[in-house]
Amino acid sequence: MTESATRTPDIRAFQGLTIPTQGTFDLDPAHSRIGFSARHMMVSKVRGRFAEFTGSITVADEPLESTAAAVIKTASIDTGSADRDKHLTGADFLDVDQFPEITFRTIRVTARRGSELTVLGDLTIKDVTREVELTLELEGVGNSPWGKQVMGFSMSAEIDREDFGITWNVALETGGVLVGKTVKIEIEGEAVRRD
Repeated sequence: MTESATRTPDIRAFQGLTIPTQGTFDLDPAHSRIGFSARHMMVSKVRGRFAEFTGSITVADEPLESTAAAVIKTASIDTGSADRDKHLTGADFLDVDQFPEITFRTIRVTARRGSELTVLGDLTIKDVTREVELTLELEGVGNSPWGKQVMGFSMSAEIDREDFGITWNVALETGGVLVGKTVKIEIEGEAVRRD
């Protein structure tokens, strides 16, 4: 038998979805984005991203028992404004000298609707850990020209930054505050099967 005839397929069907067989996938920073947005002055949104991060997804034999983890370097925050980034990395917000990393790990999948999953996970910011709920959508599975299996996904969640001890704000004369409490997290990810 040829090698191609005996090789185990890297994909499988799961309740109408095409998913990878079990194994570990590493997040590809060159093709992934960890972004966020927050209200500014009650009238607009400021968007930003973290440029440095690592992560992995372990696809389990039982797909709904799969796990994921990520580490984000807080000093890599980028909102397109050097002055704002300096403030965000300081003690009023992320305090990157004392807390150089944000970490996340999944706890369990709680619901599924088509290609969309509801996932609970532990998010740690400034040494404060809170359980957060994320919406995860599987975007697809494919093979790169270099023979590597990749899978794509998107995730989103909303958190209250004050739950993590990030409470700095300024009251506005017209009412409201300078920076919104709610931060929306948006992740577009591509992960590559580990050899």
